[in-house]
Amino acid sequence: MTDSLTSQKPTNPPAAVETLLAVKNLAKNYGKFEILGDITVDVRAGEFMCIVGPSGAGKTTLLQCLSGLLAPTAGNVALRGVEVTEPPAEMAIVFQDYSRSLMPWLSILDNVVLPLRSSKMSKDEMGNKATAALEEVGLKGHLHKYPWQLSGGMQQRVAIARALAFEPAVVLMDEPFASVDAQTRSDLEDLTLRVKEHLGITIVLVTHDIDEAVYLSDRVLVLGGRPTQVVDLIETNLGGHRDQISTKSTPEFAKLRARVYQEIRSQAAPGQP
Repeated sequence: MTDSLTSQKPTNPPAAVETLLAVKNLAKNYGKFEILGDITVDVRAGEFMCIVGPSGAGKTTLLQCLSGLLAPTAGNVALRGVEVTEPPAEMAIVFQDYSRSLMPWLSILDNVVLPLRSSKMSKDEMGNKATAALEEVGLKGHLHKYPWQLSGGMQQRVAIARALAFEPAVVLMDEPFASVDAQTRSDLEDLTLRVKEHLGITIVLVTHDIDEAVYLSDRVLVLGGRPTQVVDLIETNLGGHRDQISTKSTPEFAKLRARVYQEIRSQAAPGQP
């Protein structure tokens, strides 16, 4: 008879998780006014992290420091171990106001090609990458339309495609779905999850919407205090496949939502929503 112990497969230790973006003791002041204070957090390669906190907590300021658009007062941000002092080539940013980020006189294809012109790619290569990115977000049939011919949700898809054309390792998103209606927002959330899974990229997204943060993320970073500190870093553990109805109907989702809401509410200033 075979020994049941020796017949078992050896248990392999879990693979080490690579830190893609490391934030260490980061602080940001505007004169004597302290916005961010001593923030330390690691963003894992391939994860979806959402950043939440009360209004005025400095979420966008933190995102700008992560991107290299804003220099911290103290501490640092490193991408793959290299300090970020300007926007890295491996990083793309999607802003909230898509209408101001798109050139209305350029076609959808040319809008996505535009930032690639600073690269050493050939014209054909730029066109191919832009077309592939637009196909990724479901806009291949709209290449030669202009932004004003598209709905708000479709325009935001163009902005996402422009970020993807760079083939970045990490995409930073600042309230990217705040300006669209509820149904379009849900569609864009699901699109972003599909793109992340298909391309294997890392996403860091700032949002005021607690449901959105819990639904999208692998981990939720809760900010609060004066100056702003890390209040909590929550593993969602909701699984890889998410659905707007079934996922949000689970007890686990409800518990996570309540936990995040309570933590944000406890950090809000008196009279602040």
